[in-house]
Amino acid sequence: MAASSLSDIMKENPDIVGRLRNSKIGMYVYPVVAPEFANWRDEQAAWRHSAVLFDQSHHMDELIVEGPDAEAFLAYHGINAFSNFGLNRAKHFVPVTPNGHVIGDHIIFRERQDKFILVGRAPTSNWLMFCAAYGKWNVRIKHDPRSPSRPEGERVFRTHYRYQIQGPEAYKIFEKLNRGPIPEIKFFHVDQINVGSKKVQALRHGMSGAPGLEIWGPYDDKNYILSCILEAAKEANVDLVRCGSRAYSTNTLESGWIPSPLPGIYTGDGMLQAYREWLGADSYEATGAIGGSYVSNNIEDYYVNPFELGYDFYIGWKKDDFIGKQALSKMKEQKNRKKVTFEWNAEDVVEVIASAFKPGEDHYKWIDFPQPNYASTSADLILDQSGKRVGMSMFNGYSYNERCLLSLGIVDPDINEGDVLTLVWGEPDGGSGKTSTERHKQAKIRVRVSPTPYAREARENYAESWRTKR
Repeated sequence: MAASSLSDIMKENPDIVGRLRNSKIGMYVYPVVAPEFANWRDEQAAWRHSAVLFDQSHHMDELIVEGPDAEAFLAYHGINAFSNFGLNRAKHFVPVTPNGHVIGDHIIFRERQDKFILVGRAPTSNWLMFCAAYGKWNVRIKHDPRSPSRPEGERVFRTHYRYQIQGPEAYKIFEKLNRGPIPEIKFFHVDQINVGSKKVQALRHGMSGAPGLEIWGPYDDKNYILSCILEAAKEANVDLVRCGSRAYSTNTLESGWIPSPLPGIYTGDGMLQAYREWLGADSYEATGAIGGSYVSNNIEDYYVNPFELGYDFYIGWKKDDFIGKQALSKMKEQKNRKKVTFEWNAEDVVEVIASAFKPGEDHYKWIDFPQPNYASTSADLILDQSGKRVGMSMFNGYSYNERCLLSLGIVDPDINEGDVLTLVWGEPDGGSGKTSTERHKQAKIRVRVSPTPYAREARENYAESWRTKR
């Protein structure tokens, strides 16, 4: 009988690392939005020099949580403090397992005292839906999963559209849209602005570190809102560049957010065992792929905790209780790895690429531009000068603004900015069974440990958060 849950899969084959490293799911796709509207280099440059339009309507799950227990439910299942979470606010919501390992993250909006909207990748949505069923909470949950990765020409519908306009000239477009100066919106606060004949919600946000607003509303209004935005940009004489799916995922390299840590849910008893029995055999957690040079037989070696990602800033220690609190209290006293940016050596990168132009010779793993990720979770070995493992690279890509390949990851606490380390690029033994991986040999690429965020704008001018708390 075919497996019906993640737990069934793991009983049939306890080698969960091997399953994920050889997943046939294919490339992680940012769906529906065109790959490029202009070209990905100009699209990247736009958020630094003029204004860029991100269409965020399709690649994220949306979860609506409402009911008398909505706040208590979310506060218990996330590390965040909720005492300062008033109406028309947003937070970076981070849940962990009872063992303190990060499951994922969402952006959470408070629309009413008893209603919240969460947006992000599937692992956090799945966890919260399970928690609502597992516990005794008076909440209602509506799940709107991300659009299909390959819709095959079928029409796609969502609950809400989401657009973000970002860059140094974004404010000119918003003033045209609003027919006057926009209200002073604090960082991660929400207010309303005019867009054509509509009043829309606007969040002060900035994914790549540049100033901007994210707006959303009913999906039926999507085309009308887009036409209003493009017309306002024309009236404001701003070169607004629409961003395609190729460039979109690279904006985080400059601002320092790691979007896809492996959910720490594959081990642990009690609630975690029940979760694995609840998760379907077709879930993100059961079908996702691990890619990269780091291979361990222990799935926990791929887990991360909030201290390693810089999220300890969020932890609501004063809350009576929340899942993972005890484990995080112990982690707080230990030496944790830290998040950094790795700046890849240009000469080594060129050598890797050049190997593909030598017929008859083995070549290194291809580096795709602007996003070399070929799995839903990346894990590349980081070695010191003696060959000792000192870290893991977790998300990579090329920044046209910085003219270099960058990756985000974690290193041992005694590694310092400026240290030159080695990233092992490509998978051992000629590559895994993933359909996204060609046969290849491994390469060693020098990387310089650099600040996070890498972009000076994000590092110095972002609102007080994990990006600026250094």
